[in-house]
Amino acid sequence: MILIISSSLRSESCSRLLAQEAQRVLEQERHTVALLDLRDTPLPLCDGDSAYQHPNVARVGELLAQADAVLVATPIYNYDANAAVKNLIELTGSGWEDKVVGFLCAAGGTASYMSIMSLANSLMLDFRSVIVPRFVYATSDAFAGGRIVDKTVGRRVGELALAAARLGLSWRGQSLE
Repeated sequence: MILIISSSLRSESCSRLLAQEAQRVLEQERHTVALLDLRDTPLPLCDGDSAYQHPNVARVGELLAQADAVLVATPIYNYDANAAVKNLIELTGSGWEDKVVGFLCAAGGTASYMSIMSLANSLMLDFRSVIVPRFVYATSDAFAGGRIVDKTVGRRVGELALAAARLGLSWRGQSLE
C-alpha cells in the first residue's frame, strides 16, 4: 500500500491537489493507496507524553506500518515543511523506520526550493528512511481554479508517485508485477 499524507490544514490547499493527483496516478496503475488528510484526522501536539495515546496517533501508526512507501504532500512555510507534518513525524517516530519516502511540495515562490531537505535529512538520519531521489516542488503559478494547470508539474507528480511505488515495493521485497 502507498500512503499519501496531505499535511496542509488549509481548505484551499495546493499541496492537497498534488496529493490527489498522485493518488489518481497510482490508482490508475492499480496500486493500493491510502490518502491520509490531516484536516480529517486531527492530531494532538506532541508533548512527549500522553499525546502518543491519542486514537488518531494509533490510526496513523497503523497506516505507516502497512505502507510500502509514503508520499508526503506539504506546503512550504518559512523555508520548511509545515508544522503539521513535523508534528505527525514526532508522534509516529519509529513508524518511519526503513520507509521509502517521497515529497510533494507547494510553495508561493521559488526561493525555498531546497527547504524540504531538512525534513528529508531528519528522516534519513533518525529513522533510516529511504528518500526518493526526486521530489515535486510546485509554485503557486502551477495551480488555478482548484487544479494543477502546469502540465510539467502534473507529469512530475506522476513520475514521483510511480518511482516511490516501485522503490517501496522493491525495498519490501515484493514483486513489481
